[in-house]
Amino acid sequence: MSKPVVAIVGRPNVGKSTLFNTLAGERISIVKDTPGVTRDRIYADVTWLNHEFTMIDTGGIEPDSSDVILSQMREQAEIAIATADVIIFLTDVRQGLQDADSKVADMLRRSGKPVVLVVNKVDSFEKFMPDVYEFYNLGIGEPFPVSSSSMLGLGDMLDEVVKYFPEYNPEEEKDDRPKVAVIGKPNVGKSSLINKLAQEDRVIVSDIAGTTRDAIDMDIKYNGKEYVFIDTAGIRRKNKIKEEIERYSIIRAVSAVERADVCIIMIDATEGVTEQDAKIAGIAHDRGKGVIIAVNKWDAIEKDDKTIYKHTEKIREVLSFMPYAEILFISVKSGQRIGKIFETIDAVIENNSMRVATGVLNEIVAEAVAMQQPPSDKGKRLRIYYVTQVSVKPPTFVIFVNDKELMHFSYTRYLENRIRETFGFRGTALKFIIRERKEEKK
Repeated sequence: MSKPVVAIVGRPNVGKSTLFNTLAGERISIVKDTPGVTRDRIYADVTWLNHEFTMIDTGGIEPDSSDVILSQMREQAEIAIATADVIIFLTDVRQGLQDADSKVADMLRRSGKPVVLVVNKVDSFEKFMPDVYEFYNLGIGEPFPVSSSSMLGLGDMLDEVVKYFPEYNPEEEKDDRPKVAVIGKPNVGKSSLINKLAQEDRVIVSDIAGTTRDAIDMDIKYNGKEYVFIDTAGIRRKNKIKEEIERYSIIRAVSAVERADVCIIMIDATEGVTEQDAKIAGIAHDRGKGVIIAVNKWDAIEKDDKTIYKHTEKIREVLSFMPYAEILFISVKSGQRIGKIFETIDAVIENNSMRVATGVLNEIVAEAVAMQQPPSDKGKRLRIYYVTQVSVKPPTFVIFVNDKELMHFSYTRYLENRIRETFGFRGTALKFIIRERKEEKK
């Protein structure tokens, strides 16, 4: 049985993200004093006493808004409500009871889910309690006064929340599902891709660049196998970072890559591969992740028999540091080659976790050395004694040599290419550590 899910809902700017961050114990959600800044729901695992649960932070609900983002946030909140076992309905004592609160309360009543009414920003119980009683008028039970920022009243609130939990056994198996981060510049179709794979609009998709400001985890099942997809904020160039929230987005992308096994780097076919794409790809490369380059909007390109070749060549040129990356030309809109994505993810994960027997590895290296002599300097030639694989994710090899200074980057790359020719390792970086071992005296 999975953990209970608790959704925090309410109007914009009542302090949902602050409450979420206080309970999660880290800055997971973006907090800024601008209504509507939390643009998508975010997940976190929370423990209260002996209870574990998953919490969802939602975008603020504006019941009658015609604004495209706010109306989509309302849809997101509705999905979160549908997913939740218990709902924390957050209101604001300083703004008082608003007409929009009553409309949200009606929406929650219709859901049929248990609702805990919470009145936030009560920094002094003596001062604000008369104003808290006003919220009884919503007709959804007793209001619990809290202050998210001062951490007041949270224990009583959580005691009430856990009362509604179904029976839960915390002894869960370790999550070994493949984790896939979808990264790239704003507006290349990251959220659209995940929605297409999930067959459900669970990530906000809008023509406004940079709509997804946080990383969102989503479970997707394909051919009976489960995957976790992490949709990340679009990363902009530094000179375009005008708001603090964009900075958090970059940190979020880095942390999403850290958690992932495979990164899908999305590129816009109509724009072509750019330096910014190379910087984003570098985040995944530096961390030794499996890499798939998905060239989206392929249906919008006029083609001849050399189009794929030209695009591939350009990608290989700009992303020259990752010649191993798998490239897929897709169209999220038309569904072209979308089915290849899961197949490629599985292959890349297998390669990222591949181990090569030491004996076989040394045979390949000995053959490579015989075909191309190692470099020498001032009469001293590089000698390679022994190679062994020490870890996976990424596959990491230690090469024992007589002199580290003689092991030029180009010769390491030559050995890497020979290893790849033999074992494949497509879609994954390989890491080489050079160790010096003194020659034994005869």
